[in-house]
Amino acid sequence: MTRGKTTFGAVVERAVPTMVIVGVLLAWELFVRLRGIAPIYLPPPSTIAVYLFRMLADGSIEFNLGVTLLRIFAGFAVAALCGVTLGVLMGMSRIIARIADPWIAALYPLPKIALIPLLVIWLGTGEVYKIVISAITAFFPIVISTYAGIRQTDHGLIKAAQDLGANRRQIQLKIVVPAAIPSIFAGLHLGMGVTVILVVAAEMIGSSSQSGMGFLLIQSGQVMETEKVFASLVVLAVVGALIIKLQQWIDRKVAPWTAYRDEH
Repeated sequence: MTRGKTTFGAVVERAVPTMVIVGVLLAWELFVRLRGIAPIYLPPPSTIAVYLFRMLADGSIEFNLGVTLLRIFAGFAVAALCGVTLGVLMGMSRIIARIADPWIAALYPLPKIALIPLLVIWLGTGEVYKIVISAITAFFPIVISTYAGIRQTDHGLIKAAQDLGANRRQIQLKIVVPAAIPSIFAGLHLGMGVTVILVVAAEMIGSSSQSGMGFLLIQSGQVMETEKVFASLVVLAVVGALIIKLQQWIDRKVAPWTAYRDEH
């Protein structure tokens, strides 16, 4: 009996998020219909769905989303490589930490969107500009989280490894870096989130390539096609959620002990 209740409770718990989403969409639909709000201000979900299918049918969503994702992942890959490497080096070397820390402390709080005018002047509005803003945006959360994870390694583990005869390199590779993986993953999650935001913003500002979800958003807004704006936002939200789930899946595969810790 207890097992049946537990199973039922688990099913209800999994169904709650879907039920909430459906409830919000129904409330939104009824509110717009009953109040007679014009679609140019707030279209109902049913109309947004119609426009979304139309955009999928004509290929505009697929093309622009593909371009945006390429820019996001290209910049994120550069940021992940550079950020994790520098974070590990800072954690291992006091000299490198003292050199890099003032620069990171000064540049991290700077709103990255404020760099867009400078990057447009220096790099133009082509692909390099968008990839660079993507990399810069993701770099700082990654390097800071990596450095923090390295510095917070349990000294008891390091002492135990030294007592067992491990050399400095073995301690770094087999104790310190694995212990910092949860913090590294947290930085990668934060970096990906802000990268998506800045890449779309960069596409909306000075886009000469006439492509990307940011360009699609600004183009739809300029001609007052609010339905297309909402449809594009829905796509970005769904893709963002899928990217987060993919990162969580990779986390569990690469470091399953972190998933166990989160569950308890």
